Amino acid sequence: MMTTKYLSKITQIFKSFVLQQRWLRPGVVILVFLFTFQSYASYVLIPMDADGQQNHLKAYGITYWTLSKDLKVKWLLNYRGGSFLLPDTEYIRKECTIRGVSYEVLSDAETNEILEEISSPSQNMEAVVLEKAPKIAVYSPKGNQPWDDAVTMVLTFAEIPYKTIYDKEVLEDNLILYDWLHLHHEDFTGQYGKFYATYRAAPWYIREKAAAEKLANELGYSKVSQEKLAVALKIRDYVVGGGFMFAMCSATDSFEIAIAAEGVDVCEPMFDGDPSEPGYQSKIDYSKTFAFKNFTLERSPNVYEFSSIDMTRKRRIPKTTDYFTLMDFSAKWDPIPTMLCQNHTALVKGFMGQTTAYNPNEIKSNVLVLGENKTNSEARYIHGIKGKGFFTFYGGHDPEDYTHRVGDPKTELELHPNSPGYRLILNNVLFPAAKKKKQKT
Repeated sequence: MMTTKYLSKITQIFKSFVLQQRWLRPGVVILVFLFTFQSYASYVLIPMDADGQQNHLKAYGITYWTLSKDLKVKWLLNYRGGSFLLPDTEYIRKECTIRGVSYEVLSDAETNEILEEISSPSQNMEAVVLEKAPKIAVYSPKGNQPWDDAVTMVLTFAEIPYKTIYDKEVLEDNLILYDWLHLHHEDFTGQYGKFYATYRAAPWYIREKAAAEKLANELGYSKVSQEKLAVALKIRDYVVGGGFMFAMCSATDSFEIAIAAEGVDVCEPMFDGDPSEPGYQSKIDYSKTFAFKNFTLERSPNVYEFSSIDMTRKRRIPKTTDYFTLMDFSAKWDPIPTMLCQNHTALVKGFMGQTTAYNPNEIKSNVLVLGENKTNSEARYIHGIKGKGFFTFYGGHDPEDYTHRVGDPKTELELHPNSPGYRLILNNVLFPAAKKKKQKT
């Protein structure tokens, strides 16, 4: 079989011959060039490097949209910032133009040259096939404003569709309908986000506490902590059965605490009406958690913290120098962590949250650290396997709002279309679309 390069050479010779034949009509010459150009232009490259892409976030939306049309995409790991290779169609080009996404049209020969470079053993690159658009669920209270959660904001901005679900749907086993689940910054311990000290008299806190208690009762539970535990266990089973879970901020450690404290009352009276269980710290079962071990719970209701997992109160980094570094993995041997770290920079701006970062001494040895701040000895971005499924925890609240507080205005992503911090979220969104290869790490 003739190679694409050989065919390209033949085409060039043929075009040269045509131009030399004055007897051919101009229309025929035009048709020849149109034919050869169309046979050439077989792929669209969506570059994801710093200089080549004007809207990184919407580029993920184009990739998702292409997958939703039952077309396959190649994710070119470590090639120009993790670029995407799409089949060349008029409607893909048009959609890129409409959404403001930079793209390049490639011939077969140009595409083969790129793929040959990527396949070389000397290059830390890999081409991963994305096969289908994952069905996405966001676990979030129905009345929550979508701009109060980074994931819902970036999904909306990138034009990636998702469904909002909450406790009732989870307890009715609706998670099996979805490939990817995001946990809004929820408190699965039943302590209402540990907002008691500052906001217990605020109307919004009183309303949300009452609504949570009403929902728990409607679902057959006497306490919010019991109902949230039941939800957390359903989510655990979803991951163990093969689901993909992504969580940020307080959803990460409160989820872990809830499942580790199964059957143990860790809530003080202002949260559930009765005292916590004596000596509850010694009854925590770390074998049940996904990521963390040996952590100590924060007992005081007046401290805005869940446990020693979080590094927020231990941080001594000024905003101007608060960055974390993405780890460098082997694309050919470890495509999963490589996918999750794709970016146009290895240095990402830090940002705060109720849970900002993780104590590395309390991370289990089988969990991968994808991003870390060495200056403060903290992990910012971690990933692991649980059963047949995967989870990723990302510290902080909003990658483009350094100290997001209750009531702060919405982040306008139109002002941050190339945000490296938000790209990490979207890497996770596309991750379930990948044709699976066994991870070596």
